[in-house]
Amino acid sequence: MPVRHNILNAVSTDLYSVQVYPDGFFEDFDANAEFAKWAAVEVSNLDDITAGMESFILPAGLYAVFGYKGKPEDGAETFKYILQEWLPQSGYTLDNRPHFEVLGAKYKNGDMESEEEIWIPIK
Repeated sequence: MPVRHNILNAVSTDLYSVQVYPDGFFEDFDANAEFAKWAAVEVSNLDDITAGMESFILPAGLYAVFGYKGKPEDGAETFKYILQEWLPQSGYTLDNRPHFEVLGAKYKNGDMESEEEIWIPIK
């Protein structure tokens, strides 16, 4: 976070929390299983990557988008609802692409009034 203002070609001030889960992560769920997590900013091009940072290209596809309001640590119930109730009843299945949250202008870390968008890959 201290160097995010050094990122060239940023498209907006939105921040992204991106999770890349291995195949089958949600089929045989293990709370201790490892996955990759990226803190990201959308950029217009990858020509000038800031020193010490890496590029990440988010694969295109269909996503279900959910609004969330509250503290991040209280979000587990929302994710449980999405994956265990909404998804099975939706007619969609989980796609094996990155999941992410958009932390926009209404995001306030640690605040009950904080708002973000949860993006779940579906097919």
